Amino acid sequence: QCLLSGSWRSNTGCRMVVSVLSKDGRFSGSYLPGPANGGPEIISSPVEGSQQDAGLVPQPTFSFTVHWRHQAWTTAFLGQCYVGTNGEETLHALWLMREAADSPTEDWKATR
Repeated sequence: QCLLSGSWRSNTGCRMVVSVLSKDGRFSGSYLPGPANGGPEIISSPVEGSQQDAGLVPQPTFSFTVHWRHQAWTTAFLGQCYVGTNGEETLHALWLMREAADSPTEDWKATR
């Protein structure tokens, strides 16, 4: 069964810690960028999200946002938790990052 509570590490060294997972699937925690993404001081940022009921779906989908403390960015992740034949849980996700644009003419380059 895939439950998002706990600590997760990406293949780029980013880390997400889900500290609160409510009965209705909402969760919160913190996100730390990987060493290549941060400067000398790596600052954690808050995470808010939700996942499908793991009791109904053994490999639930999820979504969460990271509101970066050190930049005017927000990143949205959407994915699914998979359980391998060895019982190991892995998350597969797509993401979009949005930074604040100075004007509507700069809007085209604000989403990655």
